[in-house]
Amino acid sequence: MSSVAAKLGGFAVVLAVVFGAALTLGAAAGPAVSTQIDAEQPAEGGHDMATGGAGDAPAHGDAEGGQEASDAGVPGGLAVSQDGYTIAPAATALEAGREQDFRFTIAGPDGRPVRDYTEEHDAELHLIVVRRDLSGFQHVHPIRDADGAWSIPLTLAEAGEYRAFADFVPAGREGLTLGVDLRVAGDYEPWPLPAPDRSAEVDGYTVELAGDLVAETSSDLTLTVSRDGGPVTDLEPYLDAYGHLVALREGDLAYMHVHPHGEPGDGVTPAGPSVEFAAEAPSDGAYRLYLDFSHDGVVRTAEFTVITAGGHRYEDQ
Repeated sequence: MSSVAAKLGGFAVVLAVVFGAALTLGAAAGPAVSTQIDAEQPAEGGHDMATGGAGDAPAHGDAEGGQEASDAGVPGGLAVSQDGYTIAPAATALEAGREQDFRFTIAGPDGRPVRDYTEEHDAELHLIVVRRDLSGFQHVHPIRDADGAWSIPLTLAEAGEYRAFADFVPAGREGLTLGVDLRVAGDYEPWPLPAPDRSAEVDGYTVELAGDLVAETSSDLTLTVSRDGGPVTDLEPYLDAYGHLVALREGDLAYMHVHPHGEPGDGVTPAGPSVEFAAEAPSDGAYRLYLDFSHDGVVRTAEFTVITAGGHRYEDQ
C-alpha cells in the first residue's frame, strides 16, 4: 500500500507541474493582432483596477466583475467601482459610425444616482472615451438630468473595444475617475502606438513638447503652440485653463488627469504660447498624452507618445 501511495503521490506532482506550465504559457501569450468584436458578448474588464500605483493587473479584482477598489495608491480609471461609487452605463454595446445617446449613472455609497457634484475645470463631470489601442480620443461633457442620469450623443467611428472614463468630484469628497469598457461590433485591427515624437501637428498648428516624464516623480512638461511658424499668444480659456492634458498608460489605460500651472486671469499666467503642467507617471512605461487647447473658437487635440526615462513600450515587454 505504501508503494501504491507513493506512486500516486508522484503522479499528482507530475500533473501539478504540467498544469502549472500550461497556465504559465497561457498567461504569457500576447494579444491577437486582429480580432472580431461581437456585440452580443459582454465587454471585458481587461486589466482593470482603480485610481494611482503601478502594475498592469488589478490589485482589487476585475472591474467589470463589480469588485470595488479603494487603494488610493492605484491609478485612476481602471475600476468600475471605487470608495462606494460605481459607474453604470445603460448599454455597453454601440454601433460603429453612428451617433448614439450614451447614458449612464454614477451610483453613490447608498446605491442611488449621485446628484450633487463639485465643479472642477468648469464641469461637474468629464467623460473621456478612447479605443484600447489609444486611438479615437474624445473628451466630452455629458448633461445630467434631475434624476442623476448622464447622457451625451456619442459617435465611435470604428469597431473595437473602448474605455470610457468618468472624471468627477462628488460633493464633499475627493475626486474620482471610474472606467468602463464599451464594445463596438465588427472587424477590429488595433493600430500600433505611434513612435515617440516631441512635435505634433493638428489643423495647421504645431505643438512642441519639452520635459521628460519620470515614474513616481512629479515631472514638469511644457507644451508650446505655434501656427504658420509663429507663436500663438492668444490661447483661449478652455475648462478654466489654457490647456487640458490627459495621459493614459499603454497596456492597461491607467488614467492621469494632469493639471496646468496657473489659470487664466490670475495676472501671472500668459495666454500662450506655452502651457506648463506637472505630471506624475505611476510607473515606467509608454504613455499617450492628449493636449486639448482652444484657439479661434475651436478646441483641438494634439497627441504625443512619451516613454518614461528607463521605461519601454508595452509591445517590447
